[in-house]
Amino acid sequence: MEDHTQHHGGHAGHNGSAVPAADSHSTSASPATTATVTEHTNSHHGGHGAQDDHAVHTHGQHAGHSTAMFKNRFWLTLALSVPVVYFSPMVGHILGYMAPMFPGSAWIPPVLGTVIFLYGGEPFLKGGWQELKTRSPGMMLLIGMAITVAFAASWVTSLGIGGFDLDFWWELALLVAIMLLGHWIEMRALGSAQGALDALAALLPDEAERVTGAGTETVPVSELTEGDIVLVRSGARMPADGTVVDGQAEFDESMITGESKTVPRGPGDTVVAGTVATDNSVRVQVTAVGDNTALAGIQRLVAEAQASSSRAQALADRAAAFLFYFAAGAGVITFIIWTLLGSVPEAVTRTVTVLVIACPHALGLAIPLVIAISTEQAARAGVLIKNRMALERMRTIDVVLFDKTGTLTTGEPDLKDIATVPGADADALLALAAAVESDSEHPVARAIVRAARERNLSIPQASDFSSLTGRGVRATVNGRTVHVGGPALLRELGTTEPADLAESTSTWMGRGAAVLHVIDGHHVLGAVSLEDSIRPESRQAVEALQNRGVKVAMITGDARQVAQAVAEDLRIDEVFAEVLPADKDKKVAELQARGLKVAMVGDGVNDSPALARAEVGIAIGAGTDVAMESAGVVLAGNDPRAVLSMVDLSRASYRKMWQNLIWATGYNVLSVPLAAGVLAFAGVVLSPAAGAVLMSVSTIVVALNAQLLRRVKLNPAQVR
Repeated sequence: MEDHTQHHGGHAGHNGSAVPAADSHSTSASPATTATVTEHTNSHHGGHGAQDDHAVHTHGQHAGHSTAMFKNRFWLTLALSVPVVYFSPMVGHILGYMAPMFPGSAWIPPVLGTVIFLYGGEPFLKGGWQELKTRSPGMMLLIGMAITVAFAASWVTSLGIGGFDLDFWWELALLVAIMLLGHWIEMRALGSAQGALDALAALLPDEAERVTGAGTETVPVSELTEGDIVLVRSGARMPADGTVVDGQAEFDESMITGESKTVPRGPGDTVVAGTVATDNSVRVQVTAVGDNTALAGIQRLVAEAQASSSRAQALADRAAAFLFYFAAGAGVITFIIWTLLGSVPEAVTRTVTVLVIACPHALGLAIPLVIAISTEQAARAGVLIKNRMALERMRTIDVVLFDKTGTLTTGEPDLKDIATVPGADADALLALAAAVESDSEHPVARAIVRAARERNLSIPQASDFSSLTGRGVRATVNGRTVHVGGPALLRELGTTEPADLAESTSTWMGRGAAVLHVIDGHHVLGAVSLEDSIRPESRQAVEALQNRGVKVAMITGDARQVAQAVAEDLRIDEVFAEVLPADKDKKVAELQARGLKVAMVGDGVNDSPALARAEVGIAIGAGTDVAMESAGVVLAGNDPRAVLSMVDLSRASYRKMWQNLIWATGYNVLSVPLAAGVLAFAGVVLSPAAGAVLMSVSTIVVALNAQLLRRVKLNPAQVR
């Protein structure tokens, strides 16, 4: 709010931001400027979408595997699975059809099944071997063991060795296809920490124009040194931190502050690497380059915060480890017992059935399918889930920490109060102020004009408009010279504020509002106050979170009285005011040190370290690319009630994950003993075909249960 009022010399509270306060007219960044930055980012870094598809993840069971790899293998495996399933005698018998017979038709399942095993199954075979070497059995080893047993048993049957009837080609094909699909879905749900660092790096230009005695020379940014003078043209970005030594320009600092309004920078003002000069050229003396820039410092904080984030092991991996030991133990015991009973062929048949029926079709889809549906439902509600752990952690959050400006508030000034000297009319005063401001594009000017129009006031025609940098504006209205500005303008005109106004204006300033006086000649007619307006949705969001047992905190660089006024209005539990951008993540760490699990909601680069350090980082979609990359969740709009959607969806999806895991694991716990033949004495024996059917039914149950997530209501307008 403070930056909005400097053009008019408006009086407001202290601004805790590290970015110097603005001193003159401020306008929004032009679409061309935004496009330029976006274009540069995409052309030099492949864009964020490309990174998602081709990022190589280096954690856990997916080490060395990319999203694109699982996707490509899935589609080819699925295509090869169709003829394998169709020409399988077991499937034909179950469904009651006869596949056409021709020379070589019997070898379609074995040949294509072998390709599927070697190509589609390769990630699981390698992953299983790695888990075996590290003695940490999990999903990969279980899948690898299952497809290997099915592959070997099916070839024994296809070659007619030993008279076994263990044709599992179709089961092998579907198992590999389903597992590839599950892992592809899972990988797409994972967020990439490197994306935030790439987005930060993309804010810097590749080259700079260094001023020399003969003019300018184009040099790589890496060759700049402290003390160099660089020319920054209109539309260009700052290559390093520096101080303006010549010229004046409006700078788009949204990538640093998260605010879309441009701010004026002139001689003596500090400018930051990555910001954009939108309208004029300036000469800047470099004060920091490379790792010493503010942008690099934020980049380091993001990297450190992301590295410090906990990486909880997926529930499915723990279930798979249990299931591996259970299935392997059951298989060994089955083989030994049936061999001792004198039936080696039956021992082999029972053992293979046990191992194949333990194939984790349902288990492999239990969590990825829930995540896929959850992310789809969230997207419909304007919430983009970038990191699966963010979805899982949201249900455990104790406190949601909101950045104030642009999140709980609109980030735009609104006219709040009008006070006049005795005998003056408030509407007439507002109409006069709007006339003077009508030719200005400053946010404060727009707020005054907008308020006048909302009251259906007749705005007089003004002429001879003039901007008085750092003091206010002046124009001629009906032959009278009228000024609108703050204390600096009063001093310049040699005018004092009437005592009749002092009581009102002192109250306004006490709560951090910007105060502007309307002056006719040298006579003060009245004053208006402007404040960063609170979003109507913020009250609902705060109340609803508290009703769910979640505390709400607010963090801002604004003065304490400004922050306290907003907090009291919204009934927020805790306030952090006058916080420098570099210290925001420390406040998150402070809350965590109390044993609280934190969700951070922010929109600027200065929020990125805090977003990354929090258990769940939630970026406002209207914020910067860096903030969005640092977060596990991105809100497409600015409605803070969307955080409620995350809480409700997280709790609902967690229930579905556990239900699916219990079903998938419980199915194996019950069916494996039957496949082993524990009830053979009673004539109850589970055949391999019956086991395969039961396995398919289990997968269907898990899929249908996950579909019930679509019933969760996530419309922010329905928040209670």
